[in-house]
Amino acid sequence: MGKPLSFIISLVLSLFMPCLSCPAYQKQSLLHLKSSALDIFNSLNSSSETSFFGLESWNSISDCCKWDGVVCGSRSREITALYLSSLLLIPSQNPMVPVLLDSRILDPVFRIRSLMLLDVSSNGIQGEISGKGLANLTKLVHLDVRQNSFNGSIPPQLFHLRFLQFLDLSSNSLTGGLSSQVGKLENLRTLNLDENFLAGNISLQIGNLTKLQHFSIRQNKFLGGIPNSILNMKQLQVIDLRNNQFSMQIPSEIGSLSNISTLALSKNSFTGIIPPSIRNLSKLETLRLEDNKLSGEIPTWLFDMESIKNLYLGGNELIWNNNVKIVPKCMLSQLSLKSCKIAGDIPEWISTQKNLDFLEISDNQLTGRFPIWLAEMEVGSILLSDNKLTGSIPSRLFQSTSLSILALSRNNFSGELPENIGDANEIMVLMLSGNNFSGSIPKSIRDIYRLLLLDLSRNRFSGNTFPIFDPEGLLAYVDLSSNELSGDIPVSFCTETKILALGDNKFSGKLPRNLTNMNQLEHLDLHDNNISGEFPEFLSQMSSLQVLNLRNNSLHGSLPSNLFSNQSKLRILDLSNNNLGESIPSELGNLTGMIGTPTTSSLATDMFTFSIEFNDLLVNWKKAVQGISSYRLDIYSLLDLSYNKFVGETPASLGNLKGLKLLSISNNRLSGNIPQSFGDLESVETLDLSNNKFSGSIPQSFTRLKQLSVLDVSNNKLSGRIPQGGQMDTMNVLNYFANNSGLCGLQIRVKCSDDQLTPDPEAEGDNAEHEPWFSWTGASIGFSIGFVLSVLIAFVGGYFVLPPPKRKYQSIQYR
Repeated sequence: MGKPLSFIISLVLSLFMPCLSCPAYQKQSLLHLKSSALDIFNSLNSSSETSFFGLESWNSISDCCKWDGVVCGSRSREITALYLSSLLLIPSQNPMVPVLLDSRILDPVFRIRSLMLLDVSSNGIQGEISGKGLANLTKLVHLDVRQNSFNGSIPPQLFHLRFLQFLDLSSNSLTGGLSSQVGKLENLRTLNLDENFLAGNISLQIGNLTKLQHFSIRQNKFLGGIPNSILNMKQLQVIDLRNNQFSMQIPSEIGSLSNISTLALSKNSFTGIIPPSIRNLSKLETLRLEDNKLSGEIPTWLFDMESIKNLYLGGNELIWNNNVKIVPKCMLSQLSLKSCKIAGDIPEWISTQKNLDFLEISDNQLTGRFPIWLAEMEVGSILLSDNKLTGSIPSRLFQSTSLSILALSRNNFSGELPENIGDANEIMVLMLSGNNFSGSIPKSIRDIYRLLLLDLSRNRFSGNTFPIFDPEGLLAYVDLSSNELSGDIPVSFCTETKILALGDNKFSGKLPRNLTNMNQLEHLDLHDNNISGEFPEFLSQMSSLQVLNLRNNSLHGSLPSNLFSNQSKLRILDLSNNNLGESIPSELGNLTGMIGTPTTSSLATDMFTFSIEFNDLLVNWKKAVQGISSYRLDIYSLLDLSYNKFVGETPASLGNLKGLKLLSISNNRLSGNIPQSFGDLESVETLDLSNNKFSGSIPQSFTRLKQLSVLDVSNNKLSGRIPQGGQMDTMNVLNYFANNSGLCGLQIRVKCSDDQLTPDPEAEGDNAEHEPWFSWTGASIGFSIGFVLSVLIAFVGGYFVLPPPKRKYQSIQYR
């Protein structure tokens, strides 16, 4: 009986097979989509492999209902769902330059009128969302187009999709406001516009979405206040308006939305007090109000709300009442009270929060010691930076099996680090900078395999032996700067290390060749040490370098001409205050990272999903020390060769470095004319050529420098008229032209022999007959003193408060 039955079933299935496959026009639409993607791929790559797409199963001979990412209805066999997330990404030969697809690639999809779910997220699609195409999808319930590059406004046809329940437009480049027709989405359950660049106000009609449950427009540019019409949306469970430009007060009756479980309004400009009606939200689990302009006293009734689990109030103008005793009824998982003026010991009521996984009380006025009860709580993240805590860290803390982030920077902790620090093998971030820790760095720290970021800077660590980290480890960011460490430069870090800051210590000897083992290194900072020897040629092998800082050392000899042949990414180079000599290699003009503006940022600052402070890069910017955020280093390009012994003429090839914002070759022994090609430095803002032996005139080409704000040619042998026109007309700081043999021009109020410049009587003063119009010597001394003072002032209160510089001139420092 078994065989005949099987035959009958097979026969029946074969007779009805045509009815069990998807409609032919829908199949052809999807094959058209795949063909278009392949055409783009083949135009960019030599291979025609389709494995990059995940569409291998899409072919003309099989049933499209069986294709990957395709779902059909059980009866009609029409396509009802397409899951195309991350499937259409086209890889290019340069992985750092993503390929963007035109939005018209989706036109074939819009022919499938039976679609109820469409997910095309994370595909790099650019252009406008097709309103005409969406108008065809009248049955659509779920639409996900997040993490693309869509631009333009939201098409009005979207608001006619009356069955739509889920909408995610996050992470695009959409503009404009929400149409007043948004109120027609009566059945919408989820609206997500996260991480766009939408501008304008939310329409008052948003309140018509009475069925809406999840409302997120995170990471946009919405303006104005929250419309009161939002109070009509009684089914709302999640309101996420983070990272916008909202202002004004939070609606006082926000507490009438009784189903709210998440209210996230952080990183806006909301003002006023925390509305008392929030205490009526009996289902509220997450309240995120951090980083606004809220004021007043933090209400104690927040801790009486039994449903609250995640509470973020920091970064406002809110004040903690230190005289009120808190007996919380809630059981928190996450608590952030940064910058709330909490004084005294760490509040002991926190010890009752047995489920606490995240604690941030940084930037307050906490005193006392690190409490034992906190060390025993198994908290995952503890952030207590910028307080006045004292004493040592209890060794019990490092017995934790949960601790992943420990940030205690800028306190008054002291003593040696516990030897068992390596037992906390779940730590990913360890930040202890700006304290008074001493002794050697515990060797057990190498046992923390998950460690990504290690910052022990600005302490008093000493010794000449260092932990040997696993080369295959994950440690990407290392900062041991501003300590008393000595001996050879340590190189026993991971091959994945991207940032290595060892400046302002007592390291000596030559640069070790083993530095090349860190083949991912992007930032190398060894400033203010006792490094000697010639500049090593092996640095040319470190092709990933973007920042190289060897300032204030004792390097000597010449710069090898082929040294930077492989340094295409190098954008910041500081070799100032060494003993380097001979001529400046013309090959420096071939550094492509300084020729154009970089288009990609460092991965080292993008690898953490949580908010963490990275050390700024301090530069001598426009004759004053200023910090450049590590998150913005990709837009800066600097070259500083000052305070060395370079001789001869300056290579004209340096004029190729059109991306440079700062060029300093001051305090050398350079001679000859200033290259005319310097007029091609179209991005330069600071150009320091002072204290050399330049002769001739200032090139007329300098009038093309539209970004120039500081030009220092003092203490040379220049003569002739200072060029006029463009930014050169604003170069009127007198001591920047001092001590030259014959400069003249309007900028320094000295007439040239071939014109009739009328002296400025106000500038001459009453003593014009008795004193020269400008005291060059006094200006030089005054500038030196003023500059040193500006350096010291800039360091006070910085992330890395460094001691005074070892030498006269400073250009780049980490803090």
